[in-house]
Amino acid sequence: MNKTTNLMLVVAGILVLGLGGYYSMIKRAMKTLPYFGEREAGKNGDTTYHSVAAFSLLDQEGKTITQKDLAGKIYVADYFFANCKSICPKMSTQLERVQARFKNEPGFMILSHTVDPVRDTVAAMARYASMHGADPRKWLFLTGDKKQLYDLARYSYLAVATVGTGGPEDFIHTEKFALIDQEKHLRGIYDGTDSLDVNRMMTDVEQLLMSYK
Repeated sequence: MNKTTNLMLVVAGILVLGLGGYYSMIKRAMKTLPYFGEREAGKNGDTTYHSVAAFSLLDQEGKTITQKDLAGKIYVADYFFANCKSICPKMSTQLERVQARFKNEPGFMILSHTVDPVRDTVAAMARYASMHGADPRKWLFLTGDKKQLYDLARYSYLAVATVGTGGPEDFIHTEKFALIDQEKHLRGIYDGTDSLDVNRMMTDVEQLLMSYK
């Protein structure tokens, strides 16, 4: 080999090592993302992290959605109701940005849960989803059993601190977005009305997606 060829090989090697180091740095950075909720020691002494409970709800197309439909995906969860005139429109507008940012990312979803399932029927959810340009392959609007929806908010997504039974008089209203990883662990909580905090969330989503590649 001549000197030029040797130099090209050296440069190529440096670039490969540099890219490898970059991706390693991203993965190391991902390890700093916190795990929210209580932790328990597993049978083998390992740590068991708080995770989202199993659920079965209906989306805006009337399809039953369970955790099986989210296998291999990370997602952002929030709570709203279609007749809300205060924080919900702001949150849904922010999620329009999130959907646009990750529209071509198959490993990412958005789950918007209603807090008013009596009025937020499948048809009502479909209308609301259409208002915000939601792609049903990317952004699901979920309705169903009120107790199940409220238990998810309180005990899985940790979006509210109140105690309740999900009964007729129970009502929750929260601006929180929750970031869930592929293992159904809670990795971030954000203010869905604050565009800067939503920007931070989108950066965390990108890092989390990178950690699985």
